Amino acid sequence: MVIVVVEDSVYAKVGRRIIPLLFALWLVNFLDRTNVGFAALQMNEELHLSPAVYGFGAGAFFFGYLALEVPANMLLLRYGARRWIARIAITWGLVSMAQALVVDATSFVAVRVALGFAEAGFLPAMLYYLTLWFPAERRAKAIGQAMSANVIAVVVGAPLSGLLLTYVDGAVGLRGWQWLFVVEGALAVVLGFVTLRCMTERPAEARWLAKEERSWLVARMAEDTAAAGAQGNHSLKDALRLPIVYLLGALYFCWGIGFYGVVLWAPQLVAQLSGGSMLQTSLLTAVPFGFGAAAAVLNGRHSDRTGERRWHVTIPLLTAAVGLTSGSMMPGAAAGFAALCVTVIGVSAGLGVFWSVPSQFLVGRAAAGGLALINTISSFSGFCGPYLVGFVRGSTGSFTAAMVVMGASTAVSAVLAIVLLRGMRPTGAKNPSDAAADLPAGNPVA
Repeated sequence: MVIVVVEDSVYAKVGRRIIPLLFALWLVNFLDRTNVGFAALQMNEELHLSPAVYGFGAGAFFFGYLALEVPANMLLLRYGARRWIARIAITWGLVSMAQALVVDATSFVAVRVALGFAEAGFLPAMLYYLTLWFPAERRAKAIGQAMSANVIAVVVGAPLSGLLLTYVDGAVGLRGWQWLFVVEGALAVVLGFVTLRCMTERPAEARWLAKEERSWLVARMAEDTAAAGAQGNHSLKDALRLPIVYLLGALYFCWGIGFYGVVLWAPQLVAQLSGGSMLQTSLLTAVPFGFGAAAAVLNGRHSDRTGERRWHVTIPLLTAAVGLTSGSMMPGAAAGFAALCVTVIGVSAGLGVFWSVPSQFLVGRAAAGGLALINTISSFSGFCGPYLVGFVRGSTGSFTAAMVVMGASTAVSAVLAIVLLRGMRPTGAKNPSDAAADLPAGNPVA
């Protein structure tokens, strides 16, 4: 029993040290990806952007992102996570601020593509960094805690965006939507310098752990790497030849159709449902994403506790499919908003669990390249989802048909999860009684 307390205490220290920074990075990253949805409440009318043009431009981010995703993550191994993640944050912050300079559809699309170039490699770099600190059986919870920032970003960004659009509009000659890009982009630049100063590269450099704790953690992560590496997937070439990598990318692609379609259009969907002001719309938009963030953390924690992965991904996806499909048929604003809440819970809850799976069979360069490849394939959904919603809404005048298509895509991802994640359990999991031999004598935590 004492051994469990020791191990849990070490990971609690690790979590308190590295998760808040990763959470902040993820939050600001997703804020800068999706704040265009709130800017659109004012920007689209001013720049004369149709729904189809806005959807294309919002998704054009992923053109640049896809082009550099795998090469960017290979450079991570050369320069180290601390410097590379900091470089990405500073670059994307500057480009995000430049979105305030767009004047028409062409410049809007161009800057969105440039933002994709700047952010390329961020998600897999963060996931790879977590594989250096948390073994497979603890990874879903850690990823879920950090990635909950994806939906918390909307919870924080919604009221912030609403306040900027409402109360800073016109200050020093800038419209509210321009201030939104400037303020939120500047946060990323600041956070990039914080990363350079505060991020610890790997467990062996964790001077904030006691010597015995640090030695134990290094040994424990070496065991985890060996367990995953026993499957022989070490190099980028190994990752590229594994069918499961491409199939997981396809799964996440179908998932992303619903996820990005909802996230980037949520403010306009809520505005259509509520008919409220920009500030009221922003505050209402935060509600479903608050539920989604809680679901992501709780689902990841339960998945780690039980060691089960398959249904912790599948059930949330089925929930999202039901939310999207039912939302398209429910009359009334209240019913539509309830369906949106169910949808956001579903598309968010399984994120951490899903991203804990690839590192169970990929290590080293294979992990860096494989994670990037899965994200590259899936990132096509970041363009297809918003553009599809914009095209269908522009053609029909409502979100109904678009929600049906997103629901069908999410249902396909649930079917793929049932098939692909069968038998997936964390590698290297240890019973409490097995951990005693790994702990150095006189560990002060014990």
